[in-house]
Amino acid sequence: MRYSPLAAIGLLGLLAAPALAQTEPTSTQASNIVSTDTRSDIAPALPGSALGDSAGAHDYLKAAREALAAGHTGQAQEALERAETRALDRSVVATKGGDPSSSPLVAQIHDALDALGHGNTAHAIVIIDQALAG
Repeated sequence: MRYSPLAAIGLLGLLAAPALAQTEPTSTQASNIVSTDTRSDIAPALPGSALGDSAGAHDYLKAAREALAAGHTGQAQEALERAETRALDRSVVATKGGDPSSSPLVAQIHDALDALGHGNTAHAIVIIDQALAG
């Protein structure tokens, strides 16, 4: 019986594929927000949101609050990070692009993430409520 080198290479590729296919770490718990909750240099993928790409910062804040109320800290972290990204969307002069935002909403989202990172979900909810009211 005669084997083709090409067939052997193909078989080897099929056998090696599962070993080469590495998945990123995932978690349903908030992590890697502050130094005290960082367990790895690689932040795990967090659960996504049902909100679409057109959702705004307040939509993500509402989703974060709902997730925290349900005890889903990973989903809340993802929603807060997306809210922060939306809140950072702004037009500035090119030379000022690197300057930190002075937006109170951005500061509140940062504070809510910090509270979440320190395990204080009740305080994170209070800060989110203040941001939504503001």
